[in-house]
Amino acid sequence: MTSAPLAARLTIPSGPLFFPVTAYGPDGAVDLDAFRTHVRQGVDAGAAAVFACCGTGEFHALAPEEFQACVRAAVEETAGRVPVVAGAGYGTALAVRYARLAEEAGADGLLAMPPYLVQAAQEGLLRHYRELAAATALPVIVYQRDNAVFTPETAVELARTEGVIGFKDGLGDLDLMQRIVSAVRSEGLGEFLYFNGLPTAELTGLAYRGIGITLYSSAVFCFAPEIALAFHKAFNEGDDATAERLLDGFYRPFVELRAQGRGYAVSLVKAGVRMRGLDVGEVRPPLHEPTEDHVKQLAQLIERGYALLDS
Repeated sequence: MTSAPLAARLTIPSGPLFFPVTAYGPDGAVDLDAFRTHVRQGVDAGAAAVFACCGTGEFHALAPEEFQACVRAAVEETAGRVPVVAGAGYGTALAVRYARLAEEAGADGLLAMPPYLVQAAQEGLLRHYRELAAATALPVIVYQRDNAVFTPETAVELARTEGVIGFKDGLGDLDLMQRIVSAVRSEGLGEFLYFNGLPTAELTGLAYRGIGITLYSSAVFCFAPEIALAFHKAFNEGDDATAERLLDGFYRPFVELRAQGRGYAVSLVKAGVRMRGLDVGEVRPPLHEPTEDHVKQLAQLIERGYALLDS
C-alpha cells in the first residue's frame, strides 16, 4: 500500500528544518528548561519543523526516559505551531520502543536512524523498517547513512510500505540518489518525500536541488538562524547569487572547520548555541568538545556570516 504523503499527515510551513541540540546541566543531566528555551527560540525564529532527539540532538546518548521527556517538552513548546519529528533507532526491538515512547509523548512523526552496529543485507533492512513503521501510527522518514544504504529497488519497496513517507539522505552519493528518485517516480510513487540530510546540508543544497530534492536539515539554524533563513530564502527563490555568497563566505569555511574534529557536526553546533547566549552544556561522551582555537574560529565565522547578510 502506498503511504500517505507528509503534507497529508503533517502541516509544514516553509522554512528550515530545525534539529535542536539536547541541553545538559553542569551535572550532565538533561536540562529540560534550557532545551525548552532552545526549541521555543527556534520555532519563534521561523523553523518549519522540529526534529527532536535526532543526530544533532545526540539521540545515541539519551536513555529512553530522557528521550521521551525531551520529545514531550518539544511537543509542548511547539504547541502545534509546527510538527515535531523524533528520532528512533538501534536494533528493531529498541527502535520500536523509542517509536512508541515518541508516540506517547505526542510526536507527529519519526526519523528512523540506522540499525545499531550490524551490516545488514537489503532484505534485512527492509524488514527492520517495515516492522518499525508498523509499530505506531506515526509517519516514518527513513535515514540513509552509514550502515543503512539502499538500492533503488529497496527504496521503491520502502516507498510502498504503509507509514513510510520519506527518505533522508546522509550519504551524499548523488548518482545513487538520482537513481532512487527515478525508480520511485517510475513506479508512480511520486509523492514520496526526499530530504538532504548531510551535515551542513546547505553546502550541497544546490546540487540536491538539481535532482529535485529541496527539503534539508539545517544545523546552522541552531546557532545562526538569520543566516540559515537568508540562505533558505535565496535557495527557494532561485537567488543563487546570494546563496553562493553565503556558501563561499560562510558555509564552506564552516564545513572545513567542522572537518577538523570527529563529532564536530554536533559539538561545534553546540558551541555555537552557547555563543548565542544559551547554556546547553557540553556534549556527552564519546563525543568531545571543540578546541579553544576552533571555538574562536567559529566565532569569527559567525561574525563573517552575519556581515554577509548586510552586503
